[in-house]
Amino acid sequence: MCGVNETGDWRSRKWANTHRRIFDTAMRLFEEQGFDRVNVGQLAAAAEVSVPTFYAHFPSKEHVVMQLPTAEQLAALIATQPPDLPIRERLRNFVPLFFAQFTPQDWEDTLARWKIIAASPALRTRAAEFERTTADMLAGVLPTGPGQTLSPGEAVVVNGYMAAFTTGLLAWADSDGQEDVQKLVDDAIVALQEGGAA
Repeated sequence: MCGVNETGDWRSRKWANTHRRIFDTAMRLFEEQGFDRVNVGQLAAAAEVSVPTFYAHFPSKEHVVMQLPTAEQLAALIATQPPDLPIRERLRNFVPLFFAQFTPQDWEDTLARWKIIAASPALRTRAAEFERTTADMLAGVLPTGPGQTLSPGEAVVVNGYMAAFTTGLLAWADSDGQEDVQKLVDDAIVALQEGGAA
């Protein structure tokens, strides 16, 4: 008879396998037919899951290609840096820390997702929304003391850096992954700083 841990592990593996199957199926359909031509019903049927099961794994089809980090993941990365560094330096240092976590599979998946985003005007617009959501999460974890919040100027800086991050990723996707994504993001950040936003 299976123990509690074995049952939990089996359920976790089943969930992960289903999640991966939905992702792989969606990416294939998006690449073959274009993001805007594929609906959730088609995705679910092709992945051999119900529509409710799809939504249990992804809040929308946009979330298949535009995946948000959690506030906990962002906080863990920010916490690796000295809290007395200026926010702009902590944000610039954040980029290599973020990419350092990537496995080869993560890089492959990320490029595939951003190529789809780059090819869809609707997704390019939605990317700005996801960018603001990530900026809001960063704004919540950057302050160094209890009850502290970012000033309006600091919040603008965070949003600017996230826009630069998105710009670098789109340029990377447009190059079909041939350019160095970390350099592209850093170049966008430098351009932001030289423009006086930092």
